[in-house]
Order: sequence, then structure tokens, then C-alpha cells
Amino acid sequence: MTPDGDQRIIAVVVTYNRLAMVRRLVERLVQVPRVDEVLVIDNASRDGTGDWLASTLVEEVAERTGLGGRRSGVSGAPRVRHRTLPTNRGGAGGFHDGLAWAIDRGADLVWLMDDDGLPDPDCLGKLLLRADLDFWGPAVVSEDDPSKLVFPIRLPGSSKVVHDLAAVEAAATDGLIRDVVIPFNGVLVTKELVDRIGLPKEDFFIWGDDVEYLWRAREAGARCATVVDAHVRHPATDDLGTPMMRGLTTYNHSPSDLKHYCMARNNLVNLRDYRGTPHALAFVAKTLWFYSFTRPSAARLRLSARAMWAGLRGDFTGHQRYLS
Repeated sequence: MTPDGDQRIIAVVVTYNRLAMVRRLVERLVQVPRVDEVLVIDNASRDGTGDWLASTLVEEVAERTGLGGRRSGVSGAPRVRHRTLPTNRGGAGGFHDGLAWAIDRGADLVWLMDDDGLPDPDCLGKLLLRADLDFWGPAVVSEDDPSKLVFPIRLPGSSKVVHDLAAVEAAATDGLIRDVVIPFNGVLVTKELVDRIGLPKEDFFIWGDDVEYLWRAREAGARCATVVDAHVRHPATDDLGTPMMRGLTTYNHSPSDLKHYCMARNNLVNLRDYRGTPHALAFVAKTLWFYSFTRPSAARLRLSARAMWAGLRGDFTGHQRYLS
């Protein structure tokens, strides 16, 4: 795959109840050179997002950016389209539908992103300089402190996990960390790769669908990488990396029962399918330790057991009981 000026690039945004964030993101995307269309998938939001998308999006974006929209006919301005799903299908369902929609609309490259990220104005341009990749994206840095990574990166061929942008830059070869991508936060994927490996696993709802897609891509021989000088700004999160075992390792603890259920179910399935039984059993043991000793909780142990057993049975419906 060789990016060139004739390729059709479509941005896909998945949103749920983050009206302010999706507004600022769409306003940024329509000003990025080379973006031909912006497709927004709304997961049945209840905060006015659907109304904004349906009635005011085009006019508001045109007025605030000065670029016009799909009704203005302004040359070079990407068109904005949207779909509001009848029910909340999570990020996994949203990216499944959004990626399929982009391919159906003739995309050669699809730029995938959650609603809470904000790519730097030059992010896409820097990504497009890498012509030898199939699935690649930017470093995801904190909005409040861009020297910090929002999602820690385990360096390839090492057990070292880095949290600072400087450490990633120092470890990069030719500006890349190969085989590492943080989907779906401003990542590019080629049509050719989608044709080879299919769409994201919509049944996962949230958590792990992005990892599964990356691991599936790597298994298919895709050339994956993080471009360290391309950046997406993202709110800091405390859902990742709770220390355990006297700081020897971390656990993805979340106070949300919905997030934890999906994480426990989907992570176990991913480890079983791509890393093998020993890794899956290690995750079970880690979960038992965390909620027995680090953050003792009989309720969380029961929740974890239900989620993991559902995943092993291929039942991806249990998360629905935790939807509010």
C-alpha cells in the first residue's frame, strides 16, 4: 500500500453521550487536509448528540470553521454524514458498522477514532508519510500533559512498559515503534487489510475489540506501527494499570461493573485465542489475586467468574444487564 494524493480517506468517529467532545472532534476533522468524508456513528446517545447530528451539525460546523459543509459546496471541505443506531452497541458495534460504511463508500484508507480523542492538526499528514504500513497510528498523549502517554506501551521484545513520550521516542527506530498500535485512537487502516481480515468483533461491545483487531491483523502479517511524532490528545484515564503484588505488575481495574464484565470476558477470550491457554490461566489467577488481596471484593470475584464463563461459552450477551 502506497499513500498518494488520489486515495480516498474517510474518517470514522464512534460516539456515545459525549456531545461536547464529538463536536470539537468533528470541527477538527473537517479542517484536516486529505479527509474526504467524516462518518459519525452515534450509539443511541441520550445527551442531545442525535439531535445535533440530525439538525444542526452541518450548519454549525460550517459557521464555526468557515469551511462550509455538505450543503455548501465549498471546494475541499469534507462532507459530514451520520448514523444514529437504534440501540447502544458499544465501541465494538460502532466501529464494526463505521468501518463497513467507510469501505462501502469507497475508502482506500479509513481513519478510526473514539469521540474523546483530538488529533493534532498535522497528525494525519505525519501518518501519511509512512507508505509501508497497513495498520498504524499516533502516540496517544494526555491533554493535560502531552509528555505523558495515556495508554502505556510495552516495548516490543521487552517486558519494559513505558509511560512517557520521551521513552517511546528514545526506543523508536526510524520514528516507529513497530508491531504496537493503540486502536482505535486515530489509527489508519487500509482497505486491503480490511478485505483480508474483516471487521472488528462487534459482539465484544466494549474493551478488547481493539486489541483483538490488532492481534488479528498481526497474525495475518499486517505491517503495524506507532508513529511517535504523530499525536492524538486524549483525557487521562485512571482505569488502567492499578498496581498489585507490591508494584510488580498492574491490573486493569475499573469501578464500572459494565467495563469490568466486558474486560474480564473479552480479555480471557483474546488471550485464549491468540496467546494460548497458559496466558489465559495466568489472567484468571491475576484476577483472583487482585480481588482477593489487592482490592478484596467477593462481588467482583463473582462478576469476574460470570464474565469469564460466558466468554468461554461464546455468550456475548451478559453485559446487557449492566447497561443503564
